[in-house]
Amino acid sequence: MKAFLVPAASTGIVADVDPPRPGPGQVVVAVSQVGICGTDVSMFNGDETRIRHARSTHPLRLGHEWNGRVVEIGDEVDAKWLGKRVTGDTMLGCGHCERCLNGRHYLCEERYEIGVRRDWPGALAERLLVPASALYELPDSVTDAMGALVEPGGNAYRSVDAAQVTSDSRLLVLGTGTIGLLCALFAQARGVEVHVLGRDPEALNLARSLGVDGAWTAENLPALRWDAVIEATNASGMPQFAVDVVEPGRRVVLVGIADDPSLIDSRILARKDVTVVGILGASMGIQVTIDAYASGAVDPLPLVSRTIGLDELNDVLTGVIPMKTAGAPKVLVDLGRS
Repeated sequence: MKAFLVPAASTGIVADVDPPRPGPGQVVVAVSQVGICGTDVSMFNGDETRIRHARSTHPLRLGHEWNGRVVEIGDEVDAKWLGKRVTGDTMLGCGHCERCLNGRHYLCEERYEIGVRRDWPGALAERLLVPASALYELPDSVTDAMGALVEPGGNAYRSVDAAQVTSDSRLLVLGTGTIGLLCALFAQARGVEVHVLGRDPEALNLARSLGVDGAWTAENLPALRWDAVIEATNASGMPQFAVDVVEPGRRVVLVGIADDPSLIDSRILARKDVTVVGILGASMGIQVTIDAYASGAVDPLPLVSRTIGLDELNDVLTGVIPMKTAGAPKVLVDLGRS
C-alpha cells in the first residue's frame, strides 16, 4: 500500500509498505481523509523534544485525525464493524493500569497514539490498523471531511466544557488555528458570547464570518470582563496573558502547547483565585463531537483550506503549497486522490 513516510527531518516521501494485518481485537480501516495538524508539522520538521517525548523514531508515520471504512476485522471483533464508516480515538491505553481502569486511558504511561506516540503507524496511508475498542461509527450526515475533523473537535469540545461557560458567559479564545476556531464554534452552540484574539487578519475575518461577537488583535482587545479564557496558541507567553486578563474566580483552559516552556506567576493565580485546567486529547469528547456535527450544531467545514492528495503532502509540509487559504487553517489529505 501507499504510505507517507518521514525518514528524516523535513523530508517526506510516499512509499510502498506492507499493509497491516488485524490481530485479535483489531480492525483495518481503508482511510478516506486525514487532517494535518500542528503536531504533524512539528514532528515532520524534526522537533526532537516532541519526538523524544512521544518515544517515536524515524521513519515517522504521521496522521491522527482520520476517518475511513472498516475493511478487515481480526478475531474477537464483532462482525457488525465490517463495512462501517468510522473514526477513532487516537489514544490507545494499555487497558490494565490504574489510569486505564478508571477512565483515563488517554493518560496511560504506556499508551500508544496513532501517528504520534511509540511508533504506532499513522493514518497517512491507504490502510490503518486500529483496535476495535477505539472505533466510533459515523452517521451518514457526517461527511468524510467532517470525520477527519472529529479529533480536533473533541479537543475543542473538552476545552469549552472545562471552561464551564454558559449562555450568560463571555469567553475569550486565544488563537485562530483549528482548535481555537472550533472552540469558538462549540461555545457558540452553547449560546456563549465568544471573542477571539489572533494576529492573522484573514483568520480574524474568517472568525467574524463564523459569527463571533468580536475578533481582535492584542493592540485593540477591549477591556471587557472575560468569564473564561481558552489558550489555544503555541506561544509560550500566552498562558500568563490568559491568567492576567481572566475575571477573578473564573477559569483558564490550556489546550495549546508551545515549543518552549511557559512561565505562569502563581502569585497571580492565588490572588485572583483562578482555576487553570489543562486539556490533552479528544478521547472524552469524540462522541459528543460526532453528535454536534451530525445535528448541525457545529459545522467545521469552513475551517478547511484545501484538500490534497498524498503525493502533494510533502509540498504542503515544506511550505511550497500554503497551509492556509483565506485564513482557513486546516489541510485535509484525501487518500482517494493518491
